[in-house]
Amino acid sequence: MKNIDTTKINVGVVGLGLMGTSLIVSLLMAGHRVIAIAPINDDMTDAPQRILEHLMICENAGSLNQPIDAYLSQLVISQDYLLLAPCDIVLECVIEIPEIKRSVYKKVEAIISSDAILASNTSAIPISDLQKGLVVPQRFLGIHWAEPSYFTRFMEITCGIQTDAVHAEWVYELAHCWGKEPTLLRKDIRGFVTNRLMYAVYREGLSLVEKGTASFDDVDKAFRYDVGSWITLMGIFRRMDYLGLKDAFESYNRLAPHFCNDEHIPALMQTMVDKNAKGTRNCTGLYSYTPDEAKQWDDAFAAFNVDIYRLAAMYPSQREKKRAIVAANTFRK
Repeated sequence: MKNIDTTKINVGVVGLGLMGTSLIVSLLMAGHRVIAIAPINDDMTDAPQRILEHLMICENAGSLNQPIDAYLSQLVISQDYLLLAPCDIVLECVIEIPEIKRSVYKKVEAIISSDAILASNTSAIPISDLQKGLVVPQRFLGIHWAEPSYFTRFMEITCGIQTDAVHAEWVYELAHCWGKEPTLLRKDIRGFVTNRLMYAVYREGLSLVEKGTASFDDVDKAFRYDVGSWITLMGIFRRMDYLGLKDAFESYNRLAPHFCNDEHIPALMQTMVDKNAKGTRNCTGLYSYTPDEAKQWDDAFAAFNVDIYRLAAMYPSQREKKRAIVAANTFRK
């Protein structure tokens, strides 16, 4: 990995909702100075407390190497887009509505330098679509984070059809300073990798429930206690190698004709949307929750992310091993 001094890289973040405030903490922990822009008034009210709460979670987990105030001293929260002028990279993290995103890009491009990178955290909108009409489309790409960003190794960096690969490769290297094991998608595809995989699973799971084959709890337990027992270690393709490709071939051949291939939204999902279900956020979802149960799930997920982050670190990937060797050799010199 190239030597990158994060303290000399200013990062802007536009959109200070749950995801925006979470990734701000990752950037602060990596050593960046962060300019956080609130496009709506509520963000100015709520974002400071959310960022503080995220940092307190990190502090309780032993993940900070400075006092919280030291990180906050590197953060500016404002509604003034002009403060983005010195930024080397700006991350858009607003609602998944293309028109709103484009209005943000217009404001940002009017301020930042021509060689600064502009990126979207979108998880579903094609990067090639979003970069249409930009003043400098070559510097635009997708940087898809996972929540909570400070305790996840996931990151998808996606090139649009006009993206200059040099910018994407620089961000790919920078992502390692953020504690990520990123993927670099040089071809823009709808949904990128993680959403295409997960929504295929959702479709199959919802189909099983709709047909009365299994309950929500049955499907969740199968996924938790089978897939959950190995996926953090090896992913899906190393799992195929581990089990033996001949067995995987035979199983695929038998099961493929029976997979759900519906192209419409599952009825169960439509029902939830019609009921304004937001899961643990409003205690209405595929499962029912009391306010206390919803809070317990939030707390459990926060604790689990600390544990799984540490567990994954005990079994490093091949790239992580190589980087550790390079770092050790550099230190010896």
